[in-house]
Amino acid sequence: MSDAQRFLLTIDGNQQEAIKLAEESAKRIESKELKFVELVQSLGEYLTDDDTTVRAKAVAYLTAVLGALSPKSLTRQQITVIRQFLCDRIEDESGLKETAQGLVALQRMSRFSGDDAVQVATTLFTRAQDLQRHPQGTRFVVITLLDALLSDQRDALKGMGGDFVIGITNLVSGEKDPRNLMIIFSMLRVVIVEWDVVKYTETLFDAVSCYFPITFRPPPGDPFGITAQDLKARLRDCIAASPYFASHAFPVLIDKLDSTSPSVKKDALQTIAACVANYSPTAISTHSTQLWDSLKFEVFNAQEDDLAVEALIAIRAIAVKLSFGLTSTAPQSSLARFLRPITTECNERLREPQQKQARPSGQVLGSLATASPVAFDSVIKAVVAPLLTIYQDTDGIGKQRALLEVLGQLFESALTVYGFWGSMEVLPKVENPLDAFKDGLFEIFCGALMGTSKEEVSFRIVALRGLLRLAKLRGFLAEHEIGMVVQHFDEIVLEEGLDGKVGLREEAVRALLEISKIKSNLIMDITIPAFMAKLPDSDTGVVINYIGTLEGLAKLGVEREIFEVLMRRLLNKLDIVLHNNSSPAYPKAILSTLHYVLSLRSLEDDPNLQVYYDRLVSSLLRKVVLPLQETGNTTALNDEGVLEVIGRLANLIVRSLDANRQGSVVSEVFNVYSSQGGERFNPLAADAPPEQRRTVILSSFLLAGIRREISLPWNESPLLEDLMNIASYENTASSRHAILRTISLLVNKWPSYGQFGPTDAFTRLVGTESPPEDLINSGLRVLFWLNKALVLRTSPLSTDYTSFLLDYLKDSKHGRQTARAFSILLADDELLSKPNYATIRLLHKQRLFTYCLPKIAEGFQVANTAIKPNYLIALSSILRHIPSAVIMPSLDTLLPLLLQSLDLDDPDVKAATIDTLSVTVTESPHAIASHVSSVIARLLSAAHPTGGNPPRVRQSALRCLHLLPGAIKNETLLPFKQQVVRNLTSVLDDPKRHVRKEAVDCRAKWLIMDEPDED
Repeated sequence: MSDAQRFLLTIDGNQQEAIKLAEESAKRIESKELKFVELVQSLGEYLTDDDTTVRAKAVAYLTAVLGALSPKSLTRQQITVIRQFLCDRIEDESGLKETAQGLVALQRMSRFSGDDAVQVATTLFTRAQDLQRHPQGTRFVVITLLDALLSDQRDALKGMGGDFVIGITNLVSGEKDPRNLMIIFSMLRVVIVEWDVVKYTETLFDAVSCYFPITFRPPPGDPFGITAQDLKARLRDCIAASPYFASHAFPVLIDKLDSTSPSVKKDALQTIAACVANYSPTAISTHSTQLWDSLKFEVFNAQEDDLAVEALIAIRAIAVKLSFGLTSTAPQSSLARFLRPITTECNERLREPQQKQARPSGQVLGSLATASPVAFDSVIKAVVAPLLTIYQDTDGIGKQRALLEVLGQLFESALTVYGFWGSMEVLPKVENPLDAFKDGLFEIFCGALMGTSKEEVSFRIVALRGLLRLAKLRGFLAEHEIGMVVQHFDEIVLEEGLDGKVGLREEAVRALLEISKIKSNLIMDITIPAFMAKLPDSDTGVVINYIGTLEGLAKLGVEREIFEVLMRRLLNKLDIVLHNNSSPAYPKAILSTLHYVLSLRSLEDDPNLQVYYDRLVSSLLRKVVLPLQETGNTTALNDEGVLEVIGRLANLIVRSLDANRQGSVVSEVFNVYSSQGGERFNPLAADAPPEQRRTVILSSFLLAGIRREISLPWNESPLLEDLMNIASYENTASSRHAILRTISLLVNKWPSYGQFGPTDAFTRLVGTESPPEDLINSGLRVLFWLNKALVLRTSPLSTDYTSFLLDYLKDSKHGRQTARAFSILLADDELLSKPNYATIRLLHKQRLFTYCLPKIAEGFQVANTAIKPNYLIALSSILRHIPSAVIMPSLDTLLPLLLQSLDLDDPDVKAATIDTLSVTVTESPHAIASHVSSVIARLLSAAHPTGGNPPRVRQSALRCLHLLPGAIKNETLLPFKQQVVRNLTSVLDDPKRHVRKEAVDCRAKWLIMDEPDED
């Protein structure tokens, strides 16, 4: 049996096997075992069979073999013979698809010539004219063939001239399938651009314009991913491809602007803009007046903002095109003739600046002015003088504000054309026409900002924005004039922010920030001294709002040059403040300002990083410690809140240092905190006074920033044991928390610390005899922080610690506190984080959850009634930190425990449980369906203020109830509809507004729940 016969028998049942047979035949041809002529001859009887299916299969075999051959396998003669053979079969409609596929494979051959391409195209045009009668799949292959010929043999096809143009337009006429149209539009664009189409303009335009506008909507789940926007873009490219289309395209597009469909209007506007961008200036000049008359309606009478925006884009595109080649304003140029009636009309509308069409007029002028320097020159010369005259003659603030807004739009256009200070682009040859009006404009805007009643906030904001644009405009204002603008903005921030004009103050701060990027010297010379002068030398006995001033400085200090000045000034102020014995709040605010600025910057590559370390870390560290070492006295820097801010500031800098520098940091901290610090200062001593112990807050932040590869100079076991014992007995919460963090950092980042197991660790903490209850609680707290470090790096030792702590859940005295402490293990901590080089494994949360859940469930089952809540609280403490994807597979075990957790009085447990239930309803509603009665009853109970439910629990319960309809089948929920609606009626009177709103939404959702279909 020949390969052809086996192919024909196999193709219907096993396509993969049939393809393998074709590939084997191709290999035999390439190895000269089989001649291609022999292969065709073996198909003879099948190619002439009366059964159309058999003929199609025979051609499919030939196609499959061609597709498997390498491009150089066939000789020129063979290609000619096969091409002629396949072209002759195009008339056989039953095998058109397979024939076209064969030609697609054939044209890939390296010896397939331009003449072959012409013959194939001619045959398609003459013998496949009724292409639309064939199925989409067949048409797609034919169109793909034509596209391949056009891509690979374009020069030969161009030689066909008009025959190809007429042929392709006739062949694809009437096509509606989006996949085919995507290719057709691409082919037609190539023809329109590269062929001489002057004689066929109308034919080609009709071929593409018949599809405008595109109204295609992809079916749900469309595997091809073709959108209406894709088709619109391809069609738009066709319509905009040739200036010869102008006389045909613009009337059609303008007519479409009368459509009531916003989508059609938007498509027409975007197509007009594309046509204007691609057509010649001559073609656009001919139709510019007609286009303006149509487009202006969409701006002045806009029903939707996005349509007005598209119309403005099109209007601007006309001015851009007509500006082509112009270097100066010529009164008789096409651009001048286009702009003259527009500026006249807009000036007329702006005589009444508060009227509805005044704002759109400003938008039109602003858009046109950005088209080119010449267009900007024409617009400014035509409109600014009349606007200034109208402004001077107008008394009403409302009218003046509208005029300032128009001028502000023109200033924005000037920034587009002439650029910002520091811009590297070449300045236009046309001089800025605003220069002639500079003094008047500057006076008007300064007067509007500083000479108007402080109550006119919106008016002054418009003036402020205008001044900012003028200050940013390259080469417009002199340095001293920009300095005046900066002074005005400073005054607003410093003087007017205190009386409630927050919006204006924020605008002024933002404006100063923008100026700092282009004229940082003015901010350093004017603004920072002005702001610093407003800061008091002490907050003792004075009521001064220094917070607003520091906030302004924080926002302005991001630029490196400015920050260096700011840092020096603020540190000097800090010294004065400390000398004057201010309260801790003031130094804390100053240091928070520096921290805020540094947190916004990337410090790793900052050349001044060492300076920051010396001035902000080393210096502040010694200012904290030296008074304690020398006299034992404290300063405001020793306050725990101030120490925390210093710690955060130091941490940002230290963790950005390279490894070598960090080694020096470790040595410095060791010298300060070890016995070398002097007899008076030993914060880790068992009897250290509270003011010394508090400095561990600072050291914990410093330690957090050190890389794991840096060796620590302390002996592992004694240091860790000392810290554990101190943490057990320390009564000050902030100091204890810092020590616990230090323990966790040591064990996590340097595994040589903490090699002992939980029993050994606990014995070291509480001893072997009967310890006090408080000591046991403290010891358990230390174990949790030790375990946190181990859990994060998924140490095998963490399993022992977790098991030990789980056993304490059944303890009647310490079980409740132990249960709550489980939240420590997975809670985010700013020090134990990846930016601080902590070891945090990807699956640490999943590992802990997987280990704890079965043990908690088992312990809950056997525990007595008094102990059961401990297990539920522990579960809740873990769940609040676990991703939903980890929770979902364990729902069968979890749900019964979650439902019982809602019966507890603990609001934290309830909140965490409801959050988990909400995720479950969204991601796995079928799991809730079998417990829906219990879920609804408990959520309704949690939604009421009774039972000690705080607002956040009530709101979460209502949100979860709101999720049920729509997630769970109506027939499951309908029996509970009346119960829910009735219970929620009383919640509508909840004392908290946000809870009432949630109750209204939830009740409405349940009320509109449909009855199930009868069928």
